This record gives sequence, C-alpha cells and structure tokens, in this order.
Amino acid sequence: MRLTVELIEKVPQFTNALRERELDLRGNKIPQIENLGITEDSFDSIDFSDNEISKLENFPVFTRLGTLIMHNNRLCRVAPGLGKVLPKLETLMLHNNHFKELQELDPLADLPSLLRLSLIDNLVTKKPGYRLYVIAKCKKLKHLDFKKVKPRERAQAEEQFGTAEGVAKGKTFTPGEVMAAGVLTPAEQQKIRQQIEAATSYQEIQLLEEKLLAGTRPPASTPTAPTLARA
Repeated sequence: MRLTVELIEKVPQFTNALRERELDLRGNKIPQIENLGITEDSFDSIDFSDNEISKLENFPVFTRLGTLIMHNNRLCRVAPGLGKVLPKLETLMLHNNHFKELQELDPLADLPSLLRLSLIDNLVTKKPGYRLYVIAKCKKLKHLDFKKVKPRERAQAEEQFGTAEGVAKGKTFTPGEVMAAGVLTPAEQQKIRQQIEAATSYQEIQLLEEKLLAGTRPPASTPTAPTLARA
C-alpha cells in the first residue's frame, strides 16, 4: 500500500506516554516513504514499524521530529545527507531489518543529534567490531542497542575507526593483514601473523579478526606453532 496523503490523514495521531505528538503508520505494507510533507512537521515521533520499507529516504525537512521507529521492515540502505532534513532526530529504532555490512550504516553519521540507536536483530550486529564501528561513526551516541556507550568504548572506537585507515579496516579484512602500526607494536604484529599462518580454518581467522577489532592484544609469549583457542 502506498503512503498516500489519504492514508496519512486517516491513521492514528495521538499524544504518547512521553507527551510527544506521534503519527502511527504501523502495519500498512508501505513499500517506501513519501508524501510526509503533508504533516507540516507537526510530530515529535513517527512509527513506521511492520511495513516493507527498504530504504530510509524521502523525508522533507523536519525540525521537530525527534524519534523514528522502523522495526520489522526491509531496510538495508540509508540515504546520504539525512541529517540535513532530520537535524533534531535523537532516537532511531531499527530492530529486525536487513542491514548486513558495516558500511551500510555509514550515512547514520550524518545525523547530528543522534543519541539513541538500536539495530538489534540485524545481521550487521554479528560483524566483528560492529559496536565500536558504530560508536566511531555516531559521535554523540549515548546508547547503542539499549546499552550505554562507555568512555572506554568511545576511546577504543576512535583509536580503531576514527581515521580513514580505521574505517577501511571496518569494511574489509584480508587474512594476513594486521591493525595499523600505531595500534600494535611490531612484535605484536608478528605474533598475529604467526597466528594467521597457523590457522586451519576460515572460522579461526574470523575469530582473530573479532579479537583484533575488540582491541585484544596477543599474549606476551607465543608458542612456536600458535593456534587460536576454539570457542
């Protein structure tokens, strides 16, 4: 069902428990966002849950909107420049969508006021380094997946993903590569190379990648034929 002016005018509009004006567009099989200009920026919260939207786009300039709920859609893309039209958006809920790769989340960095973000039940949350990558992208984020962003996490995120080199690490990982020289010492880099060479499966390499992106350093001493511990 298209998001028509008629649909927008007939769906529930109310004051929610937080005393915010909310537009309830849940469960209408909406395939894309359109025609929201008719609302004349009169809502604090919009709920698009349980639709069929694949891209976060086509918003008019909303200087009032603070909460956007997009649970249970098909979202896998975010339009660039979203922060220009949603400058006051503080809460973005994206549970159970189709985000798979870290770089698909990059446009979220355009949202200047984003404080709370949830991507629970998206495959991207299983990616090594996911949490730190998102924290590095979203500079003002205070809660990610309902967990408070700690100062230590912020520091780690900036160290690992705060540079162009770090961002590239979040997008690709080549077996045999190690983290930037400014993060690990040459001796630690050598130990990691030995671990990668000793790996007997791609799963072991993935485990090593996860440890690297989490900031786990290799032990002080490494056996002649090191192997990764299996979970």
